Amino acid sequence: MLSKLNSVQREAATYLDGPLLVLAGAGSGKTRVITHKIAYLVEQCGYAPRNIAAITFTNKAANEMRERVGALLQGKNTKGLIVSTFHSLGMNILRTEAGLLGYKPQFSIFDSSDVWKIFGELANSGDKQEIRDLQTQISNWKSAFISPVQAAQAAENEEAKVHARIYARYQETLRAYQAVDFDDLIHLPVVLFNEHPEALMRWQLRLHYLLIDEYQDTNDCQYQLTKLLAGHRAAFTAVGDDDQAIYAWRGASIENLHNLRNDYPKLRVIKLEQNYRSSQRILTVANHLINHNTKVFEKRLWSEHGIGDPVRIYAARDDEHEAESVVMKLMAHKFEHRTRYADYAILYRSNHLSRAFEEQLRAQRVPYTVSGGTSFFDRAEIKDITAYLRLIANPDDDPAFIRAITTPKRGIGNTTLEKLGSYAGSRKISLFEAAFEARMTEQLPARQHEDLMLFCNFINRIGGRADKDPCGELLDELLRAINYETWLYDSHEPRQAEGKWKNVQDFVAWLKRKAEADEKSLIAMVQTIALINMLEGKDQEQDAVSLSTLHAAKGLEFPHVFIIGAEEDILPFRDSDEKQIEEERRLMYVGITRAERSLQISYCNRRKRGKDWQACEPSRFLGEMPENELVYAGGHKEAAPTVTRDEGMDKLSRLKAMLNR
Repeated sequence: MLSKLNSVQREAATYLDGPLLVLAGAGSGKTRVITHKIAYLVEQCGYAPRNIAAITFTNKAANEMRERVGALLQGKNTKGLIVSTFHSLGMNILRTEAGLLGYKPQFSIFDSSDVWKIFGELANSGDKQEIRDLQTQISNWKSAFISPVQAAQAAENEEAKVHARIYARYQETLRAYQAVDFDDLIHLPVVLFNEHPEALMRWQLRLHYLLIDEYQDTNDCQYQLTKLLAGHRAAFTAVGDDDQAIYAWRGASIENLHNLRNDYPKLRVIKLEQNYRSSQRILTVANHLINHNTKVFEKRLWSEHGIGDPVRIYAARDDEHEAESVVMKLMAHKFEHRTRYADYAILYRSNHLSRAFEEQLRAQRVPYTVSGGTSFFDRAEIKDITAYLRLIANPDDDPAFIRAITTPKRGIGNTTLEKLGSYAGSRKISLFEAAFEARMTEQLPARQHEDLMLFCNFINRIGGRADKDPCGELLDELLRAINYETWLYDSHEPRQAEGKWKNVQDFVAWLKRKAEADEKSLIAMVQTIALINMLEGKDQEQDAVSLSTLHAAKGLEFPHVFIIGAEEDILPFRDSDEKQIEEERRLMYVGITRAERSLQISYCNRRKRGKDWQACEPSRFLGEMPENELVYAGGHKEAAPTVTRDEGMDKLSRLKAMLNR
């Protein structure tokens, strides 16, 4: 089983004499090490799968890991093995131990749009930036275990005082709704384990070995959670790369790699430096660049993939010219080398840079995908159905109640909801609970009260069966009862309604399959939905060029990569201090190490900002790359013309002939 690993990977997979940190360089096979270690623990060391947890950051990574482990342990029962995200593990802990913290097991998980709405109401603001800043501040407070009271005491200016007050009211609102947000899924298990040692003991006895992926991306909260679960036994393998730590802006702390050494004096460090992805030239450029950072651990990537093509640096006249030249080079390369569109990626620091490239790709009829597009679960029709499911699971979920009772419309308007809301507020109970109180009959006209009770009794009936009856049966009954398909066709153009109804059918079919495969009730599935970013089957690979931010490209690889906008104030981002410059350099390093065979980095000599042109300065990172591995083209001051105009026209004519053929 371990024969496919190199000697260093094998050492990491079999080391069990104490806590282990695997420093896994880009493309060095870290997932292979983790999956083989799980298989080794089960097959060779006698661990029961249910006593092992592998924790990562994305559902996609968890799914891939689960599949690979299944393939390695063919025929073996892997039931109970935890391969999940931090948030999914936190959710399972909270669901099991909810009563100790005063929650019902069927608590709601508020997604970003629910949270956004609450913050907007509490701040009495529609200013997107203000709400975003507020969300970030409160998220950071939670990650650092700062309570609303502590935040208020530490406030040094009026804005901080206002934020602390909103934080307190936000927490009260969540508690009233019996809801948690994404930060709580990590924060609350740590609180739980610190306050209830018996719960911690239960989970330490359950999880005998931990494997943590992308360790450099953990925040303080995640570090505390893993440290508590590992306990005195300290049986864990952390896999990370300090050169790919690019998430400080969302609370990740590279210090957690330092902390491991401080907290675990017997920590063993194993470095994976052989890269299985890129040619040596690309790695030489990457190594040279990242050596300008202060290092936690020294590491140098190498490859047996041959020397490879030189890295090309291209200077464009302006942003339009940059997009045009990159797309033309991409198309020329594709036709010349008979590759697929999916072999190419265009990477950038900020989303706004993609617009010119999208226009060019559309003009040339080149298929493309943009990372960070609308998630399937963010579509209105999916959120409508999910609102019903959330309300069935937790009747105290007021945002779900409001969405469900008004979609489709059923004779209950704003006036009814305002009266219900006002009464519920005065009694400090949920809207659903308020609807059943005798005094509501006096507050509402008979017809409105009848419609309200019809809806609430229906939710109660389905809710009473949600833990017992088959998930699929209940879903079909729900869709028939609310008459959602008819409402879609009444409210939208036929083609639009057809697309929305198809999405709902796909969603329901997926829920049925997953509930059956995982043996989950409708209640359990509702909590799972909140943690899933993409519907299975919707993520099938298309033959299309990938447009992606450098952050979103982490973990991916492409034969041919174009990094665009390599300019001061873009990459590195403007006003970066010394610490942020190091993170920006790591971001460039991540971009470079996505490339397998060829890499071009481009920048503009000028860019349009508003109506004016502004001169651009090439990124300092270009000057930190080894000159002898680079080839300059375009308007770069050291550039030598690579082809004459006639040669270029001749090449274009040949391409057109190929196209016409």
